[in-house]
Amino acid sequence: MKRFVLKGTIIYCKSKEELAAVDGGYAVCEDGICRGVFETLPERYQSFTLKDYGSCLIIPGMTDLHVHAPQYTVCGYAMDLELMDWLNAYIFPEEAKYHDLSYAKTSYQVFVQDLVHSPTTRLCAFGTLHTEGTLELMRQLEEAGFTGYVGKVSMDRNSPNTLRETDGAEALKGWLSQCNFKHIRPILTPRFIPACSDRLMAEIGELQAQTHLPLQSHLSENPIEIAFVKELCPDADFYGDAYDRFGTFGTNGSTIMAHCVYSDEAEIARMKENNVYVAHCAESNFNLSSGIAPVRRFLDAGLHMGLGTDIGAGTSVSMFRSVKEAIIASKMYWRLIDSRQKPLQFSEAFYLATRGGGSFFGKAGSFEDGFDFDAVVIDDRKIRTPLPKDPVNRLERVIYADDCRTVIDKYIQGRQVICG
Repeated sequence: MKRFVLKGTIIYCKSKEELAAVDGGYAVCEDGICRGVFETLPERYQSFTLKDYGSCLIIPGMTDLHVHAPQYTVCGYAMDLELMDWLNAYIFPEEAKYHDLSYAKTSYQVFVQDLVHSPTTRLCAFGTLHTEGTLELMRQLEEAGFTGYVGKVSMDRNSPNTLRETDGAEALKGWLSQCNFKHIRPILTPRFIPACSDRLMAEIGELQAQTHLPLQSHLSENPIEIAFVKELCPDADFYGDAYDRFGTFGTNGSTIMAHCVYSDEAEIARMKENNVYVAHCAESNFNLSSGIAPVRRFLDAGLHMGLGTDIGAGTSVSMFRSVKEAIIASKMYWRLIDSRQKPLQFSEAFYLATRGGGSFFGKAGSFEDGFDFDAVVIDDRKIRTPLPKDPVNRLERVIYADDCRTVIDKYIQGRQVICG
């Protein structure tokens, strides 16, 4: 049994609007579960091993709710293109290389090693359609100590022949039979409607109904993509309805939809009804000229939501950047699109990166009693200033500096992941 206490300047969300900050506080872990944060360590925990981090910040681990691991190799390439042209010119050719297991091993090593030094503790990741390569990604993440979901991508149309499957359901079942990892679990991953035939989507819906596995995909990201979906699925009432007709929109299990930039009231209502999670990826939406998601509308509607880096249209594995870009995007939405939709507060964006995305895993992303003990230790002394700062000011500077070198230690369900 692992019983220990971390001491430092502890910051976490009690709600979307309220940040709790305890300078010189104690965060207690008992067998991978948080027992709370205290200003003075209770006597019942004084026998636990104490790790004193001095003045370092200690925050809950962050969840990357949407990341394409194989795209890390071309991260930031061709950001002058829009989504569909970018996929065809760069992403599909790159992902086709992952049929070579040696290439997959080397590429995923870079991704996982950089992820270790980031504030991410949990993630929902896309692999490629290659079984062995996707298992390799899962293996490396497991060995590095992460908790999360990884999906073998399903696609059988509107893509190169090297990235099409004729036996998608059987390939999925073969992959699932080999997913024997403790902390990295499988997630069904139809790439998006343009790349998946009706037959494939129906098979995935049936498989989810049988297995109750979670599912991840893309929704209403880019105008050209949306127009393509309308052409392919003329009977669907909206993009999300094209998924829902196959039971893959929260009907048969937990579902994450990335982006949702152009989700209208009908789509938002369906997401609310079906408990669909939104993965907001602001930087990616900027880089591919997709637009700005109406995050305030999602929050006001009570949707489940977290943040994603969306590597490789996002340009960093740092969830610090995702928090910052989410705030910036909300300001631009308020200024340029709808002045009634107030920008995100810092506490709200931090909530989305921690407790919001973490809730996809259950109780994760907070230091309240009963939550999984995920923690990130930050030494912000490299971010120099002559001014005294309160704990929240310090955290804001870390987020906006977006410097993963400040991450010196990390704990995931009580398991220590050395970052320094």
